Amino acid sequence: MLKIYNTDIETNEFEEIKEFKKGSWINLVNPSEAEIKKVCESVQIQEDFIRDALDSEEKARIDEEEDDSTILIVVDVPIIEKNEENEIYTTMPLGMIIVRDDFFITVSLRKNKIIEDFEKRKIKYFQTYKKSRFIFQILYLNSSYYLMHLKQINKETEIAEYILKKSMKNKELLKLLSLEKSLVYFTTSLKSNELVMEKTLRGKIIKLYDEDEDILEDAITENRQAIEMAKIYNDILNGTMDAYASIISNNLNGVMKTLTSITIVLAVPTMISSFWGMNVKLPFENSPFGFAIMILFAVITTLLVTWWLKKRDMFS
Repeated sequence: MLKIYNTDIETNEFEEIKEFKKGSWINLVNPSEAEIKKVCESVQIQEDFIRDALDSEEKARIDEEEDDSTILIVVDVPIIEKNEENEIYTTMPLGMIIVRDDFFITVSLRKNKIIEDFEKRKIKYFQTYKKSRFIFQILYLNSSYYLMHLKQINKETEIAEYILKKSMKNKELLKLLSLEKSLVYFTTSLKSNELVMEKTLRGKIIKLYDEDEDILEDAITENRQAIEMAKIYNDILNGTMDAYASIISNNLNGVMKTLTSITIVLAVPTMISSFWGMNVKLPFENSPFGFAIMILFAVITTLLVTWWLKKRDMFS
């Protein structure tokens, strides 16, 4: 998908346009080969800048041409993927390309809330021709969304824990495992984004204006806070998973102990009846009350064994 937006310098009106106009914002979402070639030929950049940003394994980084005419900034943004059972929190690369002082290009594999917020004009003081501010606003919004998703992960963790306290279900354990994996993705991506933002703050890559520098500093602060939150939530989740692993193991030991005790108790009357079933001389074989006496003896012996096992805490 290819869309071009432009903010009029005089009227400050934001609109979608059809032609490649200086100062415009070009947004590419999972573009086709024809769209990639069209953009590259129109703004005169190498296709690698766009293709690199479309690599799902691409890490956060900054790349530029030797003449500094084109700069590529890649950051990881949080997204939510859905499978058959639940939602998975993960990340994907978002490419931002500054083409001289003429165009600003964003490239992503799929739609994401960050770009949609700019398209819907939810961001204050946003103009397509102010490229430095645009980048810093994206970085700040990206950090904010990480914080929001981390809070959602924490809530889902608490819900899963509440359900597990009542009954051990594989579904909830798998949910916790999925959330733990999401936190690992987030932590790795946040640390990579931090390096990109700190390099940008030094002012050697992008022009820093006094009125925009505060936005970047706020973005770095938010990102660091997200890193700390991700680390804390990950430590808590690791401890929770270890605790439930111990609980499951303890419950299994209790079940095995109970089953073993039941087996022993049932073996007592079986053993006694086996003795009286032998073809040898036995007590009470000629007594009319022999069967009742044998049953009573088996019951008393079974009760004694049960009491002894109970005293030794062999029944959970």
